[in-house]
Amino acid sequence: MLFHTTYIHPDPNAAWVVFIHGAGGSSTIWYKQINSYRKDFNLLLIDLRGHGQTEVIEHINQKLEYSFQSICQEILDVLNFLKINKAHFVGVSLGTILIRQLISMNRSIIKSMILTGAIIRLNRLSRFLIWGGNITKKYVPFMVLYKLFAVVIMPRRNHKKARSIFIVEAKKLKKPEFLRWFGLTKILDKKLKIFEKETHNLPVLYLMGRQDHLFLEDVQKMVVRENFASLEIVENCGHVVNIEQAEIFNRLSLSFLNSF
Repeated sequence: MLFHTTYIHPDPNAAWVVFIHGAGGSSTIWYKQINSYRKDFNLLLIDLRGHGQTEVIEHINQKLEYSFQSICQEILDVLNFLKINKAHFVGVSLGTILIRQLISMNRSIIKSMILTGAIIRLNRLSRFLIWGGNITKKYVPFMVLYKLFAVVIMPRRNHKKARSIFIVEAKKLKKPEFLRWFGLTKILDKKLKIFEKETHNLPVLYLMGRQDHLFLEDVQKMVVRENFASLEIVENCGHVVNIEQAEIFNRLSLSFLNSF
C-alpha cells in the first residue's frame, strides 16, 4: 500500500481533504498547507508509487503495471483502507491529471477539486520536451533530464524555491522508477484529449500562477467550458502556487472548500 499520513480533526463530522503531489515530488510539498487545513478538515497526504516513502516492491514473476489507471487504483486502495467514502481532492501538476483519472474510475468519491499547476493540454514546447526526453532518457542521467524540465517549467528567479524542493525530492527516485513514470508521457497527450471531451459537473477551483507559461492559457480556455469551474490567478507566481505563494493559496483554497 502507498505510504500515507493522516491528520484527524477532533470533529467526527469533519470532511476529508486528499493531497496528490506531482511527478518527482512527495507529500512533503504540502508542508505549508497542513497547519491551515487541519483546523477544519481531516487530511490525507499520499506518496505515490516510488516517491517519498513509498517503495516499489516487485515480485520475481510479476511486473508492476504503469498506467494512470493502476496508479489511481493504488490511491483508491488507500481511501478504501481508511474507509473514506467522499473527499475533497487537492492536486498539483501531474497530481491534477491523476485526480481527473479518478473521476473516470470513481466519480462518487470526489466532493470537489482544487487543481494547481493544472495540466489540461500540451502545447508545442511541452510536446517537444516530452519527445526529446523519450529519445534521450536511456542515455542521459535522469536527474539531468529532470532538472532541465524543472527549469523550463519553473524558469524564473522567484520559482527557485519550488524548483529546488522538487529537485531534492526527485533525487530520491531510482532511475528505473523515473523511466517507468516518464513512459506515461507517451500516452499523455491522448489521455488529456479524452479528459477534455468528458463532462463531470464537479466543483473545481483552478489555482494558477500568472507565470505558469506552459499551462495557464489552456486552463483559461477550459474554465469557460466547465459549468462548475472557477479560476484564480496568482500574480508573481509560477507553476507551484502552494509553495511559491502559500498564504494566498491557503486563503483562496480554504475559502473554496468552506463553501460546501
